Amino acid sequence: MVRLPDRSGARSHRRPGGPRARRATDRAHAVHGRRSTRTPGRTPTLRPGHPGEVEPGRITALRSALTGRSIARQVFVLQVVIVLLLVVAAVVALYLQVRHDSTQEARNRSVAVAQAFANAPGTREALSSPDPTKILQPRAEAARKATGVDFIVVMNTDGIRYTHPKPNRIGKKFVGTIAPALAGGTVVEEINGTIGRLVQAVVPIKDPQGKVVGLVSAGITTATVGGTADRQLPLVLFAAACGLALATGGTALVSRRLLRQTHGLGPDEMTRMYEHHDAVLHAVREGVLIVSGEGRLLLANDEAHRLLDLPADAEGRCALDLGLAPDTAELLASGRVATDEVHLVKDRLLAVNQRPTDVQGGPPGSVATLRDSTELRALSGRAETARERLNMLYDAGVGIGTSLDVTRTAEELAELAVPRFADFATVDLFDAVLGGGQPEGVTSLRRTASSGIGEDAPLYKVGRQIKFVDSSPHARSLYSGQAVLEPDLGAAPGWHAQDLERTAQVVEYGIHSLITVPLRAGSLVLGVVSFWRSEKPEPFDPDELALAEELVARAAVSIDNARRYTREHSMAVTLQRSLLPRRLPEQTALDIAYRYLPAQAGVGGDWFDVLPLSGARVALVVGDVVGHGLHAAATMGRLRTAVHNFSALDLPPDELLALLDELVGRIDQDETADGGNAPVTGATCLYAIYDPVSRKCTIARAGHPPPALVRPDGGVEFPDVPAGPPLGLGGLPFETADLVLEEGSRLVLYTDGLVEDRERDIDEGLALLRGALERAGESPEDTCQVVLDSQLPARPSDDVALIVARTRALDADRIADWEVRNDPAAVGEVRASVSRRLTGWGLDELTFTTELILSELVTNAIRYGADPIRVRVLFDRTLICEVFDSSSTSPHLRYAAMTDEGGRGLFLVAQLADRWGTRYTPEGKVIWAEQPLP
Repeated sequence: MVRLPDRSGARSHRRPGGPRARRATDRAHAVHGRRSTRTPGRTPTLRPGHPGEVEPGRITALRSALTGRSIARQVFVLQVVIVLLLVVAAVVALYLQVRHDSTQEARNRSVAVAQAFANAPGTREALSSPDPTKILQPRAEAARKATGVDFIVVMNTDGIRYTHPKPNRIGKKFVGTIAPALAGGTVVEEINGTIGRLVQAVVPIKDPQGKVVGLVSAGITTATVGGTADRQLPLVLFAAACGLALATGGTALVSRRLLRQTHGLGPDEMTRMYEHHDAVLHAVREGVLIVSGEGRLLLANDEAHRLLDLPADAEGRCALDLGLAPDTAELLASGRVATDEVHLVKDRLLAVNQRPTDVQGGPPGSVATLRDSTELRALSGRAETARERLNMLYDAGVGIGTSLDVTRTAEELAELAVPRFADFATVDLFDAVLGGGQPEGVTSLRRTASSGIGEDAPLYKVGRQIKFVDSSPHARSLYSGQAVLEPDLGAAPGWHAQDLERTAQVVEYGIHSLITVPLRAGSLVLGVVSFWRSEKPEPFDPDELALAEELVARAAVSIDNARRYTREHSMAVTLQRSLLPRRLPEQTALDIAYRYLPAQAGVGGDWFDVLPLSGARVALVVGDVVGHGLHAAATMGRLRTAVHNFSALDLPPDELLALLDELVGRIDQDETADGGNAPVTGATCLYAIYDPVSRKCTIARAGHPPPALVRPDGGVEFPDVPAGPPLGLGGLPFETADLVLEEGSRLVLYTDGLVEDRERDIDEGLALLRGALERAGESPEDTCQVVLDSQLPARPSDDVALIVARTRALDADRIADWEVRNDPAAVGEVRASVSRRLTGWGLDELTFTTELILSELVTNAIRYGADPIRVRVLFDRTLICEVFDSSSTSPHLRYAAMTDEGGRGLFLVAQLADRWGTRYTPEGKVIWAEQPLP
């Protein structure tokens, strides 16, 4: 880009050779050798046969750049002179400094070594020995080598040497000044000694009285300490060479940069290059603007003038004063970075890109380019609309039908359409569809879902039952099965006929266009969907009508699936509830509360039961068939019926579960043989019998979670009940556990849906159940509520059955028992004892029948049974008579002929008692009979 720092005034079209060309030539001469751009079409050429070799003109230019007249060469010579002067000064300074430091170091070391040796232990004593040299010569040589000095000489007060590095010098006169040392001082001097030029020190050796008895001299030759300069001088010379190399390299780089920027162009060539660039600048079909750092317009090409409709004198004026739109003027004046920023200029959409010019040291300011994107924007807008519609259809496929609930699916359709497609959306379904059925004939619809950008729209509210008139768009869609477009609701008399007052309010609110689409699933019409527009002034168009049909078609499949599921779910719930107990039977042994909650996802196979047994006992049953649907519910009903039948036999819990296990195995075999539903895998059951007389509870379980026991003091425990295999596996026996429960204890039975789900395992669920039971009140109802509030998730994935039974005990004064002798005469004694007890209980009305029943039962026990024989009478909600004997022979009711003398005893018992039967114990059997209280 050409910089025009002094350009101002109106731009005119000029050709090369005119005044504009001359001004450009002058500027080119001014900047020649500093910076320019490549002339279009001018590129380096290669000499044939020599790849990569620069043409002769380039070589000449490079040689010219390195001549003495070039600035680069002059700078190079100056740098060489400066480096050489610095090297000479550094060498001289180094020599002087090294010489001074070496001499000073030699003086200090000589004095230190001499004094150390003179004061060393044994030196003074050696001087008085017969042969001082023999003692001192080895020590002196060792000290000399250790300290790095050149000699250590020990002498007497006459200067005669006792030691010397050269043995032939021992015994000769010391060369040097010793007088100051004999006076007790220290002598340091530079002399030419026997081993060359050296620095030596002489110190005295004194006896304890301070008398000088000898001298020690240590010295270092100047050759030893003068090697430092020789070692440092190569480093100085190497640094000088590096400096010269850097100066040479820097000069070469500057020369190449100047050569690359100018390409050897002269003023005429640069002027021609400027004119070419100017012509290209004003010929491109993209607006170019150059703005100074102060926000003043420096240059605008022809396309920029056309796109922005700039005045003729725009160049040189402030960008804020050009009459542009505020946002465009602010962008140009601020100089901030912009990338494809769209600005509306009159009827054009301009894509603006702006970059600063001072990023790499250029002048302050910015360059902006303008591109007319009006047509491109229109095309991209249509493409964006199509993409948005595809996204909406995709979202409809994944976002509608997330639950198998008709109402929720309709709400998802309405929520998806607003505001992406319409401002308001309503879904109206037939009442039969909401219940899972099929609409029959023309019936009214119910507004099932509604969504909009506002809450105050005068449309029918959710839950309103609507009957559309035949002329309305909704009715036409229902009858024809086709979508209907009403572009102008204000001019739609058929729609106004629906409700004159409300339709007028709708139009006044601003809703002006409508699309109605029938919800069709095959040939079945489930309802109608309405899309309303108010914000956009344009009405719905045919393309949007097709989009609405596609959207509703996808939603119709989900709504129909939800309708079918609702129908099957309702059938399964109806079946399940018909198979569960409607009410609990009357009994006094347990105070019972229960809860049954079906799963949100579908009907399961959980069940429970409370079964009164003989002897005031009560059986509690909780079971679970894994799975959901009609098959699970039907299987649950079969198992519950089987438990009813087996409990009538008064079997122990383990024997009853064994029979139930065998039954499930036969059911599985039948299902497999018929190719029907899957086998009953995962069926579990817990069976417990509570006796209020002994307060004993016998429990057995088949793959079921253990019961919880809340003691009267509030403590919670999970009794150790042996866990048998699930029903249907066969081959393994079931075991029982006997618990003696205090009166007021609460026995809690439940299914696994209460303590286990996908987010937690059974151990965590049991811990939570323990905490809930510890917080619960004493009543079974309160216990049920607290457990469900703390345990149950918002949308349980499995059925939950819960029974809380608080135990009661039969008072001892309501129990009477006697031992009976194996003698027919004992029957009279039993009658007398029973008569007295009934009188005490106030049951005189039952004396006759009770005596008759016991007479027959005791007589049969004496005649056909075995000792011991016992009689027990219980005063509960009924009067219960029990006769025990140790035989296992079961009596049978039969009809005696007119000529038979006996055989009518049990017939009389059956006629007089409300219920009677036989139950077996490990010790024998019990024949019992119940009479209702008067």
